[in-house]
Amino acid sequence: MRRRTTPDSFDATAVRPWNAQLDGLGFGGDYNPEQWPTEVRDEDVRLMREAGVNLLSVAIFSWATLEPREGELDWTWLDETMDSLHAAGIQVALATATASPPPWLTRRHPEILPRLADGTVLHQGGRQSYAVTHPVHRDYALRMTARMAERYGDHPALALWHVDNEIGCHVPRDYSDAAAQAFREWLRTRYGTVEALNEAWATAFWSQRYGAFDDVLPPLTVPAFINPGQQLDFDRFSSDALLDYYRDLRDTLRELTPHVPTTTNLMTTSATKGMDYFSWADDLDVVANDHYTIAADAERHVELALSADLARGVAHGDPWILMEHSTSAVNWQPRNRTKAPGEMLRNSLQHVARGADSVMFFQWRQSRAGAEKYHSAMVPHAGTDTDVWRGTVELGRTLRALGEVRGSRVAARAALVVDYPAWWAAELDSHPTQDLRYMDEVRSWYTALWEQGVTVDTVTPDADLDAYDLVVVPTLYLVDDAGAANLARAAERGATVAITFFSGIVDTHDHVRLGGYPGAFRDLLGLRTEEFYPLQADETVRVTGKAVGGDATADLWTEKTHAHDGTEVVAAYDDGALAGHAAVTRRAVGPGAAWYVGTRLDRAGRDALVGRLVEESGVAPDVVAPAGVEVVRRRSADGATTWLFALNHTGVDATLAGVAGTELIENAAVAGELAVPAGAVRVVRQG
Repeated sequence: MRRRTTPDSFDATAVRPWNAQLDGLGFGGDYNPEQWPTEVRDEDVRLMREAGVNLLSVAIFSWATLEPREGELDWTWLDETMDSLHAAGIQVALATATASPPPWLTRRHPEILPRLADGTVLHQGGRQSYAVTHPVHRDYALRMTARMAERYGDHPALALWHVDNEIGCHVPRDYSDAAAQAFREWLRTRYGTVEALNEAWATAFWSQRYGAFDDVLPPLTVPAFINPGQQLDFDRFSSDALLDYYRDLRDTLRELTPHVPTTTNLMTTSATKGMDYFSWADDLDVVANDHYTIAADAERHVELALSADLARGVAHGDPWILMEHSTSAVNWQPRNRTKAPGEMLRNSLQHVARGADSVMFFQWRQSRAGAEKYHSAMVPHAGTDTDVWRGTVELGRTLRALGEVRGSRVAARAALVVDYPAWWAAELDSHPTQDLRYMDEVRSWYTALWEQGVTVDTVTPDADLDAYDLVVVPTLYLVDDAGAANLARAAERGATVAITFFSGIVDTHDHVRLGGYPGAFRDLLGLRTEEFYPLQADETVRVTGKAVGGDATADLWTEKTHAHDGTEVVAAYDDGALAGHAAVTRRAVGPGAAWYVGTRLDRAGRDALVGRLVEESGVAPDVVAPAGVEVVRRRSADGATTWLFALNHTGVDATLAGVAGTELIENAAVAGELAVPAGAVRVVRQG
C-alpha cells in the first residue's frame, strides 16, 4: 500500500480543539442541502436556530454534485451553505466528499470496483463502490480531498474535517486484484521472508507451502477450509488497509490545513467486526462514532451502553462525538420500529452520560427520495407539527442545560477486555463449535455488570490496568505473551480478574499453545484443561455451587478441567459427561484473585457470579438504583465536581436515595432523594 505521510514538520499541538467555537455540547447532524431547493435551505437555517443546532456534517455524499463531470467543479451551493451556516453561528464538520465515487469515475475506471471472495464485482449504484487499495481511486480521492481543503480550509464555519464516511461499512473485506497486490506487500513488510510466512501460516499442512510472496492470494472461495493463518492475516491487513486510506486523506488535509482537526465516523457496535478500532485511535484527533439501536432487541439500551463504552475505550477515555444516530425509525432493518415517546432523548443522553460531548443524527431533514427516504430525521416528512420535531427542540434545550459537563470524563473501576484480533480468530471455521460468537460473550458479561450498576471501561489486553479493581476477560481466544502477562499482573497487584472459556488458546499466529488449555493463562488460573466438550444445540448441563447461586444451567461449552493445589473449585458440573469436574474456579494471587469460568452459564448463574465478583472487588456503585435505571457518573478534570446521570428505562417512576446537588435538566435542588419519572433522565451536579 502506498500512502502519503504526515510532514515531519507537522505539530499535533497546533491542532485546534474540534469544539473550540462551540458553547457547551455539540448538537446537530448530517446536512444534505444539495437535495433541496433554495427556499427549503432558507427554512432549514431558521429551524436550526430554533432547535439550537450548532454543528453539522456537510458534503458527505457530494462528490458527483460537486464534480458532475471530470474536471468540472460546481462549488456554488456549498459556498452558499458554508456562508449561511456561519452567519447562523453553526459550525461544520466538512466531509472530503469521497464516500461514494461519481458514476463517471467508475465507468472510466471499472478496475477500482471492489470484489467479494467469490469474484463478484460490487458495482456503482449504491455507495462505497471503491477498492481502498486501488491507486487510481486513491489518486482521485486525494485530489478531491485537496480541493476541499484548498477551498474551505480557512472558512470560519469549518470546525473539523470529516474524512470519507463510515470507512469499511459496506466493504470491510475487498478481494480485488488491487487488494491482492496490497496484501502481498503487507505480508512482505510483516514477515520479511516467505519462510517466515510459511512458518506463521503452518503451510506444511495440506501442501500449502509458498515459494514466493507472489503466489499468495487473499482467502478466496475454495473447496475446503481456508488456511486460518491466512484468514487472520487478511483480517489484519484489511483493517490496516482501511486505516491507511483514512491516513492518506487525513495527511493531505494536514498538509493544507494543519490547524484543523480530523476524524472519521467509526461504528463501535457489537455487530461491526471488520476494523480494529483500537488500532485506529491514535490517528484520530477526536473519536467520532455512529450508533443505531436494533428494533428487535428488547435490551437495545444495554447494547447502546456497550457501544458508547467501546467508543470511549477507543478514545482512551477522552470525550468523543456521537456523529450519527436516529430520531426514530431507520430504514435498513427487517422491521423498522418507531421510537417510543422520550426514547430519542434518553438514547441521546445515554451517549452523553458515557462520554459523548456532541449529539448528532442522520440526518437533519428527511429525504423525499432515495434509498434512505424512510430513515427518520430531525425534520421529518410531516414537518414541524410532529412529536419528532418537538423532541428535537426539547433535546436541543436539554443539551444546552448540560453544557457544563463538556470535557469531563467517565469514572470507572471495572474493565472489560475487548480485542478485535481475538474476535476475528475466535470465529474462524474448523473450531470445536461454530455457534460461539465472540461479541455475544462480551455482551452477556457486560449486561450482567450493567445490571449491577457497574460502569466499565473497555480496554485491550495490553492496556494499563492499574486503575481497575475488577477485570473481566470474555473468550480471549487469541492473546500474545505480553497481554497475558499484563492480565496476570493485574491480579498480582490486587485486582479480581475473571477469564472465561476458550481464552488463551492460541498465539498471534493462531498456533495452539501446547501443554493443555487455557494455554497462556494456565499458571495464572492454576488449572489445566485436557479436552473441550462442546454441547449440541439443544443440550444443557447443571452447574452447582454458591458462586453461581446454588444451581445454574449451562449450554454451548464445557471442558474437562483439572484444578491444581491452591485453586478452589467454586462450581462443578452436576450431570452430563463431566459430572464432578470443575466448571468455575478461583485462585488467590497475592492480594488479588484469578477466576475461570469454563462454561456458558445461564443468565441467573452469570448474574450470581458477577454479583460475587463485584462484591469481592469492591466496585459496587455508590448509588443503588432500581432494576432498569441506569446510573453513570462523569467527573471533572480536577475531580472536584461530578455529574450523576440517572436514566430510567422502565415504565415506572423511580427514586434514588442518597443523592444531593443541583438537577440540571429541571434546574432544581436535590436534597437526599432524586425522583426519576418513568422513561425520563435526570442529571445532578455534585461537588
